[in-house]
Amino acid sequence: MKIAYLFIIACVFMLTGFHSTALSGNLDRISVKGKDFVNSKNEVVRFTGVSFSDPAKLSRDGHWNLRFFEEAKNWGCNVVRFPVHPAEWRRLGAAAYLDMLDKGVKWAGELGMYVVIDWHSIGNLKDEKFQSHNYDTTLPETVSFWEQIARRYKGNATVAFYELYNEPTDSNKSLGELTWTTWKPIMEELIDKVNAIDDQKVYLVAGMDWAYLLDEVLQKPVNRKNVAYVTHPYPQKRNQPWEPQWEKDWGKVAESYPIMATEFGFVAKGDRGEHIPCIGDETYGEAIIKYFNSKGISYTVWVFDPHWAPALFENYDFEPTRQGRFFKKVLTGELTF
Repeated sequence: MKIAYLFIIACVFMLTGFHSTALSGNLDRISVKGKDFVNSKNEVVRFTGVSFSDPAKLSRDGHWNLRFFEEAKNWGCNVVRFPVHPAEWRRLGAAAYLDMLDKGVKWAGELGMYVVIDWHSIGNLKDEKFQSHNYDTTLPETVSFWEQIARRYKGNATVAFYELYNEPTDSNKSLGELTWTTWKPIMEELIDKVNAIDDQKVYLVAGMDWAYLLDEVLQKPVNRKNVAYVTHPYPQKRNQPWEPQWEKDWGKVAESYPIMATEFGFVAKGDRGEHIPCIGDETYGEAIIKYFNSKGISYTVWVFDPHWAPALFENYDFEPTRQGRFFKKVLTGELTF
């Protein structure tokens, strides 16, 4: 009976290119239990990996392929993040973009890596004002995107995380006004839409201030199941000493709910790609990893790409940058804190 089922799944894959329950690499379903991510045996799982650049960009570069995923695995990743820009989603069209994602999900699953799918917009979704045209979207388009993703990956354990919106911000009121009080119900409504299709994923909900602040979560948590929270604690978000401010701004949430830092990293002053708030060095790298380790916080380092910044490698020979050398040693266990 099992053989017949697998044969049917294989036939569906050959005819359609992908089936939601096929080629998951035998990965176990992930869910939220208290402050932890757990598998089906209720074992705590911590995720450490990298964020790719947009799959459409990597595809244009000719590097959306198994080799690219193998390199992420060589860096010690058990999770990879796919940032989908609204402009790229519209440019390619849903069918073509989903076909591209299917390949990535397949490669990740075969290599034993979980996937975060991220709707990579920056701005105020409530007022539909955004930081640049690449991030322009609407609430209806955002709902539609997640409904299509949910239908596509229902039953697929490799796709464990839906990062509902990358970086909510009103950019110091230049993009309208956005607060946690107004953001929380938008996320709850979005989760309800997805849950109607597939209630087996973990929802990653970003905080305020470009996905940095989670200071109101303990008083006003998202009132839905399987929710974890996102922070992007780049080095210049706060001055040194960082740790007391991290604790106040977002770290204390890890005592009650899972956190995944889906973006962080550094580029040295004067190096290629330097920009606020990412200018830093290994002092920051050591501090943030020590802090994550002390809290059991999961993370994906930004960015596994040679062109976007702060880049983890210099070229498609995967020669590490300065931050790449540091974080590769951390991810592979060569450097421990």
